[in-house]
Amino acid sequence: MSDQPQPDLRWAPMPPRRTRRGRAWIVVTLVFLALLAAAVLVFFLIPRDSGPRPGSSTSPTPSPSATATATATPTPTIVPSEEPSGEPIETSPPPADPTIDAYREQVRGWLTDAVRGLDIVANAGGPDALPVVDTLQEDAQRLSDAPPPSAISEKWRNGLSTYSEKLSGLRSALSTESGVPAAVDAARAAVQNLRSLVGL
Repeated sequence: MSDQPQPDLRWAPMPPRRTRRGRAWIVVTLVFLALLAAAVLVFFLIPRDSGPRPGSSTSPTPSPSATATATATPTPTIVPSEEPSGEPIETSPPPADPTIDAYREQVRGWLTDAVRGLDIVANAGGPDALPVVDTLQEDAQRLSDAPPPSAISEKWRNGLSTYSEKLSGLRSALSTESGVPAAVDAARAAVQNLRSLVGL
């Protein structure tokens, strides 16, 4: 045997090893979340066809029985009723009957121009006065278009008809240059009748 000293062997507890279970769980969790995110992206990004699948038994054309049923259904016909519904028919209200005072102011200008125009015709005479008579006839038409008060309606329309006839006679007299003074006097009398009806 050697005289060298032998090492003294003693039992000592081994230091505990660090477990790697925590790291393993973290790795597994991260891999799982990555796969889940990839599945969600694939689900939402891949377009899906909403039509029927090739193997489905659903046919886009209607069945013959459904077509026959739809055709056989009678369509209700609306027949208009000939009886009155009883509801009042809306009509525009009749124009208000003007007062004589208001009507006088409405026609005053035309009747005053008629007196002046006849004076011009009497002084001018001949064909040169024909444009003046044309103007008087246009004013007579305007007088006819203005509805008179009901109180003088009949007399006014009769007097206006007479005045129009006298103007036509005056125009003929001026064209032939015969009987002009008498035609002017007749037209003046007709105008004066109209003026008296409205109080001028």
